[in-house]
Amino acid sequence: MAIKEIEYNGLKYRLSYEILGQSSGKNMLILHGWGANKELMKRAFSKHLSNYNCIYLDLPGFGFSSDLEIPLCTSDYAKITAKFIELLDIDFEFIMGHSFGGKIAALLEPKNLILLSSAGIIKKKRFSIKVKIAIFKILKRIGLGRFWRFFATKDVDNMSKVMYETLKNVVDEDFSSIFAKINSNSLIFWGVSDEATPLSSGQMIARLIQNSKFYELEGDHFFFLNHGEFIATTISKEQK
Repeated sequence: MAIKEIEYNGLKYRLSYEILGQSSGKNMLILHGWGANKELMKRAFSKHLSNYNCIYLDLPGFGFSSDLEIPLCTSDYAKITAKFIELLDIDFEFIMGHSFGGKIAALLEPKNLILLSSAGIIKKKRFSIKVKIAIFKILKRIGLGRFWRFFATKDVDNMSKVMYETLKNVVDEDFSSIFAKINSNSLIFWGVSDEATPLSSGQMIARLIQNSKFYELEGDHFFFLNHGEFIATTISKEQK
């Protein structure tokens, strides 16, 4: 594990990363999803992408990278990651991103984009969720926003206020127009039983990205943990 420190908007971020694979191979940056870290991505791909020079990165606020001091949005994460790439002085021909990491990867516009159940297509909220959001907004207006945890999902029980605000920033970003502008050679892999980012979202992203190929695989949002070899083989076969 290594650390790089970058500065963005007057704040310093310590980014933890690890390099695995062939130093002479093509370079691939691998980005995890929300709530995960580089260890999860290593578990899926370290044995199968050994012909590539893979850099596994902990995004700010996750893994061994520094905590956030202020809330961010996905574009901030992309700019921080771009500064990290510049500091490494590596030309990444491939960038892979899972879920939230998929949106960051899309913004970085690599030659070869690999999306694993990417976020970025808005799902309709259940009525109960809409009611909770409306009540929270009212409480915030009257100075009772400190009760935010009562309106958060179970996924954020141990999350700091800054990370919760960041989650609110990123969870409802519509990336449809961004996907539609992508010119990268794109491979999209999806779990057919994914409930976090449903299969219909993947199918829509595949329609939006003109130069893309779409693969439906058995499994849920973390389907790739059981399909690392197939994904790696497909990347090698389809690379440009």
